[in-house]
Amino acid sequence: MGEHQTKTFRSGNSIALRLPKALDVGPDELMMVSRHGNVLTARLADDPDEKQRKFREMIEDLGAMSKPGSVQKRQPIEWPERRGS
Repeated sequence: MGEHQTKTFRSGNSIALRLPKALDVGPDELMMVSRHGNVLTARLADDPDEKQRKFREMIEDLGAMSKPGSVQKRQPIEWPERRGS
């Protein structure tokens, strides 16, 4: 994708940045923007609905693991006798 040159413009009381079509960012996308010195970083924000879906799937997977019969019983460990020093 590389770098793209673009200009800022005034939009109401804010300054806006036009994103080139080549970056494939659609309208109404939730973005996170940060500034470190003279570097601005923009990234797509995590979708909270997607995070919740993944969390529910993880909980369901963990629940399936703990059902009776799904965990194999371990053979007892036979420890050798220790001799006193």
